[in-house]
Amino acid sequence: MLFLPFIAASLLATTAVGLQNPHRRAPAKKSTHIQHKRHVESSSSDFKYLNHQTEKFLVNGTHFPQVPFDIGESYSGLLSNTPHGNSSLFFWFFPSDNPAADREITIWLNGGPGCSSLDGLLQENGPFLWQSGTYAPVRNPYSWTNLTNLVYIDQPAGTGFSPGPATVQDEIDVSNQFNDFWKRFIQTFSMQGYRIYITGESYAGQYIPYLAAGMLDQNDTKHFNLKGIQINDPSINEDEVMIYAPAVAALNYFDRVFGLNDTFMTEINEKADKCGYNKFLDAALTFPPPKDFPTAPSPYEDGCDVWDQIVKAATYVNPCFNIYHLTDFCPFLWDEMGFPSLAGGPNNYFNETAVQKALHVPPTNYAVCANGVFPNGDGSLPSALGPLPSVIERTNNVILGHGWFDYLLFMNGSLATIQNMTWNGKQGFQKPPTEPLFVPYTDALNSIANGNGETPYTADAGGGILGTAHTERGLTFSTVYGSGHEIPQYVPGAAYRQLEFLLGRIKSLQQKGSYTA
Repeated sequence: MLFLPFIAASLLATTAVGLQNPHRRAPAKKSTHIQHKRHVESSSSDFKYLNHQTEKFLVNGTHFPQVPFDIGESYSGLLSNTPHGNSSLFFWFFPSDNPAADREITIWLNGGPGCSSLDGLLQENGPFLWQSGTYAPVRNPYSWTNLTNLVYIDQPAGTGFSPGPATVQDEIDVSNQFNDFWKRFIQTFSMQGYRIYITGESYAGQYIPYLAAGMLDQNDTKHFNLKGIQINDPSINEDEVMIYAPAVAALNYFDRVFGLNDTFMTEINEKADKCGYNKFLDAALTFPPPKDFPTAPSPYEDGCDVWDQIVKAATYVNPCFNIYHLTDFCPFLWDEMGFPSLAGGPNNYFNETAVQKALHVPPTNYAVCANGVFPNGDGSLPSALGPLPSVIERTNNVILGHGWFDYLLFMNGSLATIQNMTWNGKQGFQKPPTEPLFVPYTDALNSIANGNGETPYTADAGGGILGTAHTERGLTFSTVYGSGHEIPQYVPGAAYRQLEFLLGRIKSLQQKGSYTA
């Protein structure tokens, strides 16, 4: 059983190249580069969104704690989520200098549930980064603020800097409370009529389709002018489809990374066959899909919890095995966010008094991920079985992205989910999703390849064909070869390119040429 059986032999050959060091690829004949604004000291007289309503949220970007450069114009603080909620939600808003972003706003959400979106800011796509294993913040040349006005939001209440108590029982509650907050945000920053895009990852695959549907249902383009959504490595279906059915196929594909012994490999493959996972994948991953779509086997049958067994075996071989990025090995990298599941470290950046004061939040025992934001569990259907197809139909602009090295939520799980969805008059993809994802080469990449790269490296995005991208009837499914669970962190150029497509700056993810200005 091959992992990603829809990939043709020619694409598998491309894959092998894509997984090599991108610095060794021959540069394009014509050098291309990502567009950057010159960094200068901020002057409040130039700030686009500073007025009597917003001045209390203004962040001092020239002296932000421990950041040795100006982070530019930004605003942060709390806005109420009433009447549906009884608390408030935290936001950190970064305006863009890009003229194309003049009347648009993009939302970023982390998942969990209960994980702060500041993780995405600090370690994935924000204007400054402090990633695992690095000793100080650095500028991010692949900041999404180069393209769009960007706001990071901690939600629902009880997440990150958003004070509890948590009161949501399902995704409808999440949507209602978010929309109460969002209308205030739009009014505070005078963004009436702005085009809205919602992006995020992981459990945001549950949040975002419900939030999108809630916005569209308002029939209010003044405050809820939604134009598209993008979710990376999304939680959109039941665990038996997203995690268990594809687990052994992925293990077989990456067997040399895992290095598990022959006895285990034989036994786990026998279980995958006996439990019906192989039969399910063979039927589900056909194009077009079968009319009588198969039901995924239950992982609760005896011996069918194959993902748990694989993770346990992998951890015996590699005690630092990371389900979010399966090629990681010991030692764990020290992490400024204070992740308890990894190396931790002496600091928890957003729990520092000076940082919280700078962000206009009361003293808070900040944790990057919190438990209990759904006190009784999330009572909603998985989003693919609920609002996601309708959101595709009403926007015709939905991207589902996936990293190949994610061993928590699998590409084949998302693809099997897509093949069981009906939208815009047809079920699933009618053709195999094998077209290449092209990421532009950059001048900085050429310099690194020629041994002239600056240190510390910040231009850490490869170029060329770095994955696959396929679009049918308003839905795009894109995979990224070298990425784990967090695409903007591991392959920032691919994530940046996907955002360009979502925003309508490029016509397709096969388009050649440079990044857009």
